[in-house]
Amino acid sequence: MARQLTLLLFLPFLLFPLADSHNITTILAKFPDFSTFSDLLTRTQLASDINSRKTITVLAVNNGAISSASGQPTDVLKKILSLHVVLDYYDGDKLHKLRNRSAILTTLFQSSGVASGRSGFLNVTDMDNGQVSFGSAVPGSSLDANFVKVLATQPYNISVVEISSVIVPPGLSDGAAPIASPATSKSAAPSLAPSEAAASPASNAKSPSEDSPTSGAPATSPADAMAADGSPAGAPSDVADGPTGESSAADGLAVGGGAAAAMGFAILGFLWMS
Repeated sequence: MARQLTLLLFLPFLLFPLADSHNITTILAKFPDFSTFSDLLTRTQLASDINSRKTITVLAVNNGAISSASGQPTDVLKKILSLHVVLDYYDGDKLHKLRNRSAILTTLFQSSGVASGRSGFLNVTDMDNGQVSFGSAVPGSSLDANFVKVLATQPYNISVVEISSVIVPPGLSDGAAPIASPATSKSAAPSLAPSEAAASPASNAKSPSEDSPTSGAPATSPADAMAADGSPAGAPSDVADGPTGESSAADGLAVGGGAAAAMGFAILGFLWMS
């Protein structure tokens, strides 16, 4: 009887670490308009990678918008979709409160080690009209994907937000290294120093400094964001090379919970044998 009572007392502590887990396909299953996006995450095996991450933001694209990329070969499609997975937590409130109204985000594509130049990073900017827009951080890229709404969040583990269109770095779909393309009507991604652009990506690579707009508005050209030494002007902010303080706290709880679970199983084993 005492043994059963001990098991019941320890059960809540053993189950607690499981509370932080998430499943991207289960989340997206609640939204039929994103069924194609969900299926493609499963087909490219990115769903399991997303589920294994402790702090993540998924930029989801609806069925109509994802059709422009769904016909790509699987390896190219995986690169495109992994660019839509940010290695940090961003919900609607955080996107509308970007420091200096702009940030460079590190994605799952960058952590894969196969991204060329700056193709593994995203530029997110709070535009003058209040719209938050995303685009490739490859110099000269335009910001064409707009933030639409938040689909689901589990602070500070996973955030799933809808954007209006697929983001594809220049040259990615044809297998070539991304190159700068002329900016369209929206602000261009910040230019980077030649030494940074030539650096080979690594799984723990830090993201470049963000664009630093002047007078509270986003920079309108790469040249405006450059300092005399060729590096982006302004101090870095909202750089997603790792979890925020709040996200780190969540990760610490998850790690601590795992250790507690291991200790709990050891104690249960001892009690059972005795």
